[in-house]
Amino acid sequence: MQTKLPKAEHSTLYVAVVAFFVADLLISNVIAVKMISPFTVFGYPVTLQAADLIFPVTYILGDVLTEVYGFKRARKAIWIGFGCNLFAAAAIWLGGQLPANPDWQDQASYDAILGTQFRILGASFAAYLVGEFVNSTILAKMKVWTQGRYLWSRTIGSTIVGQGCDSAIFCTLAFYGEPWMSNEALLSLILFQWLFKVAYETAATPVTYLVVSYLKRHEGVDVYDRDTKFNPFALAE
Repeated sequence: MQTKLPKAEHSTLYVAVVAFFVADLLISNVIAVKMISPFTVFGYPVTLQAADLIFPVTYILGDVLTEVYGFKRARKAIWIGFGCNLFAAAAIWLGGQLPANPDWQDQASYDAILGTQFRILGASFAAYLVGEFVNSTILAKMKVWTQGRYLWSRTIGSTIVGQGCDSAIFCTLAFYGEPWMSNEALLSLILFQWLFKVAYETAATPVTYLVVSYLKRHEGVDVYDRDTKFNPFALAE
């Protein structure tokens, strides 16, 4: 007797967007260890991490998920990303703790590239959750307020607040009180990261329009969160 599979709750396109969202998050955490050659902005020396070039894409994809599928499905994607990130961090840590084969001489390289401090990891997790949920909530509410018009105002407006929370929380939890990081330098780091990410999102606005338009047209869905309860922990809804 053949049992019928239940009807899929999520479309292939939704799954694809979530997959890219998670992949970008995981890759960002791996390549963040590399510092890019410093350059100057208005006469001030600036150093970026390699992850800064792709991590803002998670916010762009978060905007797409919220704009097309609504806050509830975006919430699922955010927690999926958190769970995958936690699993990856645990697996990498476990790999580093396992005894190395005597013929393998690259433990130091493994630790340098993949190893991480628990303070940095905790700061990253906290910043990700707060920033993503703030970003998604603001975009969803602005969509109702603007009656679906002015997408650019929602994507940029939500990023200004969400990325501001992300940068402030991560940098403060990760570096505040370190002897090599003065309060002035910490404030400058937060401010520059925030401005860079907002500028990144602004520059990507035309691409966001194209992706959102394609998904709405092919999915036949355009969710408005008029009666949504914006509880980040209500996964059962």
